[in-house]
Amino acid sequence: MPASKYVRPTVWVPPTVSAVLQPQPPLAPSIPPVHVVDLMTEAGSAAFGARWRVKEAKLVECPALTNSLPEFKTTYDIEPHAELLGFDDSDWAVIPPADLGVRRGGGLVSFIWFRTTLTIPANAAGFDTAGAKAVFRVNVDDYAEVWINGAMPRTPGRPSPGAIQGFNMPNRVVLVDGAVSPGDRFEIAVFAINGPISAAPGNFLFVREAKVEFFR
Repeated sequence: MPASKYVRPTVWVPPTVSAVLQPQPPLAPSIPPVHVVDLMTEAGSAAFGARWRVKEAKLVECPALTNSLPEFKTTYDIEPHAELLGFDDSDWAVIPPADLGVRRGGGLVSFIWFRTTLTIPANAAGFDTAGAKAVFRVNVDDYAEVWINGAMPRTPGRPSPGAIQGFNMPNRVVLVDGAVSPGDRFEIAVFAINGPISAAPGNFLFVREAKVEFFR
């Protein structure tokens, strides 16, 4: 069950299950979708009842993990941790879908959260959704991490659609392993990252595309 409250780790603990034994997240189909809804339009977001909210994330200094090497006294975390299921973003700025493409942040090493909730309609812009597979597709300039209902689909050493896919590469995250049903709700949190971090760019953060793809 995804966490509803963030607890900052204080110690490194090895994984309880070997990476090779962990299940791989479902991967998006490689065939063309039968229907696509553009969430960067008013009509597209309205079809899912999506209301987009945005907030800058900050790096904060915090104590190093207790079993770090002795020379490491502090480390860094981000605030807020808006990936959490049920996170209260009610005081965040609400933006029109088209404004997902607005350049945000101060440039260099910067981070922005985008959040919304998608509710699967019975009919999405002329497409009957019952029994279809649904994929959330987002392309952030430059990197994105995607959380669905408080979980980032990822497995060590395997394709992980919720984690960074590459420089200006789309993340394609299957909303549920199987078919969607009208009324299904998906809390979406996209963590946008300006990068490469070690070569901090003189540009800003924005969404190149945000869509829901349907497959039969």
